Amino acid sequence: MACPGCGASLSMRHTLKVLGSQTIVVMPACCWAIIAGGQPTTALSVPLLHTPFAVAAAAASGVRQALTAQGKKGTEVLTWAGDGGTFDIGLQGISGAAERHEDMIYICYDNEAYMNTGIQQSSATPHGAWTTTTPGGKSFRYSKKDIIAIIKAHNPSYLASATIAYPEDFYAKLKKAKEASGFRFLHLLAACPSGWKIDSQDALKVTRMAVDSGVFPLLEMDKNGVMQQTVTPDHPIPVKEYLKAQGRFKKMSDDEIATWQKEIGYTYNPNET
Repeated sequence: MACPGCGASLSMRHTLKVLGSQTIVVMPACCWAIIAGGQPTTALSVPLLHTPFAVAAAAASGVRQALTAQGKKGTEVLTWAGDGGTFDIGLQGISGAAERHEDMIYICYDNEAYMNTGIQQSSATPHGAWTTTTPGGKSFRYSKKDIIAIIKAHNPSYLASATIAYPEDFYAKLKKAKEASGFRFLHLLAACPSGWKIDSQDALKVTRMAVDSGVFPLLEMDKNGVMQQTVTPDHPIPVKEYLKAQGRFKKMSDDEIATWQKEIGYTYNPNET
């Protein structure tokens, strides 16, 4: 049921390869709720709990408490949600779960808009990007919400950003998240060919460009709570190349592109305010 080139679909496959069969997936309304299929069928080979949009983290907390009561400590609880259910609608439940240090892995596959319902703007949509609710492009007054900084403020057990376009880094971070306990969070960039207005065969290439341009740095929180960059691009590219590769940014002016380049550069430091 996934669209061709869907980054979220490929990412789930590799996530479950690392986490294994002793995993329960909790999932709110999102593209993946459609990909997984409706009852009684599912595309996943592990138990899956569908939840309303706002309560995935709360429901996952309940699943973890039930498993603990049954003495099933070896089962991993994975909350898998899009940016709409994470940055926006589900944020209060995530904050509560993180504050309680609930023993779960939360992965946000971020395709930067409400893609399942027609490509509407979310707070993860970068400024200048076209959506159906911002046909002229998202205003430069409102940049993308810094979800890493928000989660970091909760002192999680593990925190990182990743993408399947850099698979070795992705696998290493999944393994570290699995080995840890408590609240663990991965911010995962996942290309959406229809929403980003790219050819499906270019999904991984464009995702890699997001990293190489500094738009989406690959980060990991160390034991001292400091965010460290885990991948330094061998051949950094201008932000303009990343933006020009996608139809959703075609209305951006040269001045707006220059603003992006000035904001990002290649020396992004998430520890600076």
